[in-house]
Amino acid sequence: MGLVGEDIGPARAREQFLRGGTVEGTVRNPILNSWQRSRSLGLTPEGCELPYFEDLDLDGRLVRAATPVLDRLEYRFAGRTMNVSLADGRGAVLQRRFGETSQVRHLAAIQSVPGFVFAEEFAGTNGIGLALAERQLINVYGAEHFAERSQANACAAIPVRDPLSGRIVGVLCFGYPPTDADATLNIVISKAAGAIERRLLEQSSTRERALLQAYLDARNRAPTGDTTGNGQRGEPAGSGLDWRDEMLLKERATDLISAAQRAAVDVLLPGGRRVTLLSRPVTSPSGVEGVVIEAVLPAPDQHRTVLTEPGASPGPLAPPVLAPAVPLPGHVPGAEPDHPATAVRPPGVAGRTADGATSGLVLIGEPGVGTYAVAARRRLELLSEASTRIGTTLDVSRTARELAEMAVPRLADYVTIDLPEAVLRGEEPTDPRTGLYRTVVHGIRDDCPFYPAGEPVDLRPSTPQLRCLADRQPVLEPDLRAAGGWIAQDPEHAERLLGHHIHSLIAVPLLARGIALGTASFYRAQDPAPFGDDDRSLAQELATRAAICIDNARRFTREHTMVLALQHSLLPQSFPEQSAVEVAYRYMPAESGVGGDWFDVIPLSSTRVALVVGDVVGHGLHAAATMGRLRTAARNFAELDLGPDEVLTHLDNLVGRLDRDEGGEEPSAGSTGIIGATCLYAIYDPTSQQCVMARSGHPPPALVHPDGTVTFPDLPAGPPLGLGGLPFETAEFALPEGSQLVLYTNGLIEDRHRDVDTSLDQLRHALAHPTRPPEDTCEAVVRAVVPQHPADDIALLVARTHALAPHRSATWDLPADPALVSGIRAAVTRRLAEWGLHEVVFATELLLSELVTNAIRYGTEPIQVRLLHDRTLICEVSDAGSTAPHLRHAASTDEGGRGLFLVAQLAQAWGTRYTAGGKVIWAECALEAPAGKADAAAAYFDDIPAL
Repeated sequence: MGLVGEDIGPARAREQFLRGGTVEGTVRNPILNSWQRSRSLGLTPEGCELPYFEDLDLDGRLVRAATPVLDRLEYRFAGRTMNVSLADGRGAVLQRRFGETSQVRHLAAIQSVPGFVFAEEFAGTNGIGLALAERQLINVYGAEHFAERSQANACAAIPVRDPLSGRIVGVLCFGYPPTDADATLNIVISKAAGAIERRLLEQSSTRERALLQAYLDARNRAPTGDTTGNGQRGEPAGSGLDWRDEMLLKERATDLISAAQRAAVDVLLPGGRRVTLLSRPVTSPSGVEGVVIEAVLPAPDQHRTVLTEPGASPGPLAPPVLAPAVPLPGHVPGAEPDHPATAVRPPGVAGRTADGATSGLVLIGEPGVGTYAVAARRRLELLSEASTRIGTTLDVSRTARELAEMAVPRLADYVTIDLPEAVLRGEEPTDPRTGLYRTVVHGIRDDCPFYPAGEPVDLRPSTPQLRCLADRQPVLEPDLRAAGGWIAQDPEHAERLLGHHIHSLIAVPLLARGIALGTASFYRAQDPAPFGDDDRSLAQELATRAAICIDNARRFTREHTMVLALQHSLLPQSFPEQSAVEVAYRYMPAESGVGGDWFDVIPLSSTRVALVVGDVVGHGLHAAATMGRLRTAARNFAELDLGPDEVLTHLDNLVGRLDRDEGGEEPSAGSTGIIGATCLYAIYDPTSQQCVMARSGHPPPALVHPDGTVTFPDLPAGPPLGLGGLPFETAEFALPEGSQLVLYTNGLIEDRHRDVDTSLDQLRHALAHPTRPPEDTCEAVVRAVVPQHPADDIALLVARTHALAPHRSATWDLPADPALVSGIRAAVTRRLAEWGLHEVVFATELLLSELVTNAIRYGTEPIQVRLLHDRTLICEVSDAGSTAPHLRHAASTDEGGRGLFLVAQLAQAWGTRYTAGGKVIWAECALEAPAGKADAAAAYFDDIPAL
């Protein structure tokens, strides 16, 4: 269905096209052209992601005109699997109706929820997008759709035009299964679109409709008007002209209407094309007289011609600009200068002259209203542009500046904006007349002596700014030399401003949701005419639109500050003391919102240390809260002395449980029910200078060797946390003393404006200085690698490794013979004396006696004893058994069970660590300097020569 050839079906043709094959002649030209445009836009069948617009005009002219028609279609298609949608001129769906109402529960959001945009540039070949591109009735069947998700659907779509302007203002689309395809659907959709267009025309004024009908009647009487011979006219004369060309033609046409003269004027467009504008009188049957402007485009290689009157023979066009200029007979009596009828390329109004030139309607209006139309159009253009240029970010100061940039120089020559300090912090102001800060100063020159931006402004109640805030209404001062309240604020300052030819002012309150957020002041200098009422209305409209954006930015700032405070409270405030690594870190939140990046440094037993960096998918409060839960869980799992792969496995299970627990929550609760996270977990042992690590979907770390070589180790990636059921693998690397281990989140290297390889090269260059302290390394990485406007959170952790000196470690192998315990105690006593740790000899002997006896009695050979002299004295006893000791209360009749209780009392910490060959029971003894010995602490630093 829909194919030209017979040897190949639509699905095979599409597959052949996607493989790069030739399918000309087998696919309808509109479909093939759309496929080619979709591919040139970089779209893929699997990746046609549709944007979602919230700024829908759900009560505009189009919706009001279409609602009764859509109601009738819904009734007609009742019980059928029919999806009727109405989209605006951008391709954003405004309304949907379903023949079978239960159908909506089984459809994806893009097929049932208004706001998704089906323009071809996003969705590829589809009914709405192709109707906008081809500007005609379109049918798309099954495999003719570009996106994979639409292969099982068929649709018919037709543009809806404004009868006065000729512009496409929307699209009506029917969606249905291919098996329900029916030729009569094209008739139904055409009649429905015509009904909507008639209702749009009814919303115009009576005079506009009368002039348009008079023009159409005149064209229908012209023998050269019909190009097809069957009453169906082709595309209007503007075919091939873009919106800039149309705007230029409309401006010149407005001047011709104002002149009220019969004339032919050549207009040179930016693209090099020449278009002739022909003005002539038109009178409605009711007597309304006006001027119609037609555009004539010459055919290639032919002389330009015009039709001076309906039915006249075309002749060569006179030189540019001048055709006989004859005053239009009969000025329109009682013309009202507030109803110009504008029309650009209405459907069915285009024609073709005898020599191949095309012609069509550009503008209809009444003489004398041109000047008003130009001013009104410029105001509307300014407001339309302001709706897209104000509020591009969620930054209060930037939004205020966008208002000033929008107004200068099209409304004012200088703009100042004052906001309360509370608004800048994201709070709601209690009294907007106090605590004002000059937020923006913008104008045609930089040397005008306004109060500078960034400083507080203390305004008198008599100033126009505070008066407008008090009355909640704009204040117009047409002549500042006579504005006593403005001058009284600061006479010398006012005199300097007047010296820069500033003579007129409009002060407008920034009101949103009934709350005054500040004031905007518009000044005029170059134009000698003072501001008028129209200018005041325009300034108020601009300020109102900007105030809504400022209020949104203010509330975002408040929420962002709250989430940022929460995240900072969940991140490490300081790191515990340890000797294995020297660390520095940086955390930078994204500009668009706080995410779930985290990092941690966790001291482990036997002088080891764990380094952790993780990233929770998403932004906002939910991501920050999830980050805090995962960081707490990671610390708890680390306390169990588990390996990196085991820690990630436990985190993976936790994320899966969180996802299942939150999956049933309502969306209004603020939880998406979908959690994803990545993590890198590394353990460094300063006694062996080995580092073992594992990662779950996280970027690999960077290793900076002492010679300056920077490598990114080939570490098994592992699945992201939350998938469940997949193992994690570890890798072990040697890190000589002085090496740097650099852990980071993907926000550091991933940026839409640069390639990841480029980011890694920048990171490698920034790290190739091994002698720098970690703090300086962090600064260098931030300067060289961090994007100027980070779109994602960035966590950076730099750790320089240290090694435990060999003379601070002692190891003894011990057979499973209780008679040898006394020999170990003696050896340990001698080693403690060598280290100058006489004060802990007694406690250490007791600890080792209990631990060694426990290993001999319950463990398995080989048995080994190790002492580590670090910030604490660490005693370790390892054996090949897997039985873990447990602390318990021994009864008075028990012969044993008191050994571990004694260990717990003597040591500041103790525990069990499992290894591949068995277990290690360790205990830490605090090393405190005895009172009265000032040099006792020096024993900790006896291996530093300079000390």
